[in-house]
Amino acid sequence: MTDGYSTGDVTRMLDLAPARVRRLAAAGLVAPKRGESGEYSFDFVDLVVLRTARDLLQDGVPFAHVRRALQRLRDNLPDDRSLTELRIGTANNRVVVREEQSVWEAETRQLLLDFEIYELADALPPLLDPRPTPPPPEVLDAGDWYDLGCELEPTSAEEAAAAYRRAIAADPDHVDAHVNLGRLMHEAEDLETAEMHYRRALELRSSDLTARFNLGVALEDLGRLPEARNAYRETVLADPNHADAHYNLAGVFERLGQRNRAVKHLQAYRRLVAAGWESDERSP
Repeated sequence: MTDGYSTGDVTRMLDLAPARVRRLAAAGLVAPKRGESGEYSFDFVDLVVLRTARDLLQDGVPFAHVRRALQRLRDNLPDDRSLTELRIGTANNRVVVREEQSVWEAETRQLLLDFEIYELADALPPLLDPRPTPPPPEVLDAGDWYDLGCELEPTSAEEAAAAYRRAIAADPDHVDAHVNLGRLMHEAEDLETAEMHYRRALELRSSDLTARFNLGVALEDLGRLPEARNAYRETVLADPNHADAHYNLAGVFERLGQRNRAVKHLQAYRRLVAAGWESDERSP
């Protein structure tokens, strides 16, 4: 990113969960720019809106009301003056703006009597540096980095992988970070690294069927068919209704020349599909 605030910066400065930032953006309250890799770049107006949304929601204002009020707020903010000249806050579950000697409600533009509100702009730094300082590792814990990785996946696999690595650095036993990072490495065709993370996840949580199944896929892609067969068999033993594992196991048995076993698992796959069984596991 060359300008603006990243999702990590927003998370750090506003103490706002990545999932909440994502929901507010999806609702159209903010319109962040996208970088070359699809990553978000929030501007100062976005920060003002997100901060106000956070306070309203924490005060118990319904999300629909927050969305309506802040959409009006964005529309009514003047374009010909700096936001640092305004004071924006909440009072009685309303979004209010103090502009010079007047105070008005964001949703209706109705003038209000003056009252004491905090000055939001002072809490946010101006966009002076071409690249914001990334959040230091100690600010976010493993869960925060994991959530950030999940958010980044649809737009930037590289940044998502970096976030998962941060999660693992903060907590080497974070199973889900290992699983997701393994899948991203698998998609990037780094099969050995993917295998390492899948196996580490299984060391920490042997019952994780996503890691077990994805390990089988990685081993199959590596050409290690007997090991892939074992991983798929362990998956169907733990979950006989795992349709994808039956299907992949049939393919491995076919390649190993064990046609009768291949047919058995292919029939199991077809029965499960006909019965409406679909795997919830995320595979590469």
